[in-house]
Amino acid sequence: MRQLYLAATGQNRGKTTASLGLVDGFIKRGYVTGFMKPVGQRTVMEEGTTADEDAVLMRTVFALPEPYEVMSPVHIPRGFTKAYIAGEVVEDLGTRIRRAHDVFHHHDVLLIEGTGHAGVGAVIGLSNAVVATALGAPAVIVSEGGVGRPIDEIVLNAALFERHGVPVAGAIVNKVDVAAQPGIRTVLERGLAPYGIPLLGVLPVRPILSNPTLEMIEEGLDGELLHPGPDLERVIDGVSIGAMEPGHVLERVTPGTLVIVPGDREDVITTVTTAHLAGSPDASAIGLVLTSGYRPAPAILDAIRSADLFATLVTADTYEVASEIHDLLVKTHPADREKIELIKELVSENLDVDRILEVATEATEGPDARSEGHMQQGIRNQ
Repeated sequence: MRQLYLAATGQNRGKTTASLGLVDGFIKRGYVTGFMKPVGQRTVMEEGTTADEDAVLMRTVFALPEPYEVMSPVHIPRGFTKAYIAGEVVEDLGTRIRRAHDVFHHHDVLLIEGTGHAGVGAVIGLSNAVVATALGAPAVIVSEGGVGRPIDEIVLNAALFERHGVPVAGAIVNKVDVAAQPGIRTVLERGLAPYGIPLLGVLPVRPILSNPTLEMIEEGLDGELLHPGPDLERVIDGVSIGAMEPGHVLERVTPGTLVIVPGDREDVITTVTTAHLAGSPDASAIGLVLTSGYRPAPAILDAIRSADLFATLVTADTYEVASEIHDLLVKTHPADREKIELIKELVSENLDVDRILEVATEATEGPDARSEGHMQQGIRNQ
């Protein structure tokens, strides 16, 4: 079995995007492919068990047969870190990960997805660097667009992997504005070359990969749909919070903007609705999320429907809703069919999957004495 440990330089850098595209590429080449996320921070309940949401995504999209206990063996729920530091967690979590890893030894390829940057998980002795060491997998580091920042971040994360003896097989830079920077790939290659880190590919920025549809907003917020608008499949272009004078709100509204506003701010709701009805090209919102459970007066609701604006009513406050929508902006969900197909196409066209397969290294048939001690050694070192 060949394997790779896909890490990142931070949250929301594009690890899930790369994972989806690479697993798709491996499967299309006829390889029996496995996916594993050893340590998960964002979990959901699926089939009666807790699993990391990326494991759920991969298992659903590719119909992978392994159970969630294997694909997602360790989770860090709220309060877990304090319990671990207080000595209340007595289970050997490293052993749980190794046993799950053993299940994949008859696969052709295993993609192991980390959590955040190289040091995430160090507080419980399971940093990405420690886990990659114990599983004997080389790291590929994902960063995002720019020049100086991705190089700085990749080099910094590579240093921790190398300290733990993990070979850094290369880097992928995501969300690159290729049109504005036509020579960026060469620049990044040269910037990483002094550190011996090959650039394995560049993924161009695509708005749909960062922005959800109105339907995803509705499902994610679990609100009361007051009006669907003309097209629930419409991708939002941005978010604005209506917590100011109505005229100032309009200054922050552009075509495709979703406005988050308390349901009792009828002045803001009326202003946004009127601008939409007037066909104002520069201040025409795509819809409204009405927060705090305040239902506008019937006349206001009638105006929203007349304007054919998307509108949903939620009980959460504005801050909480904005945070939830931010999560939707950066995550890929199994229901995002159009987005998933675009990701597969994007990776196929812009990453050399065969080259990435070449940097994957062969795993042993089982953890040897050296790897058995890596996670516990990692706890002491970190």
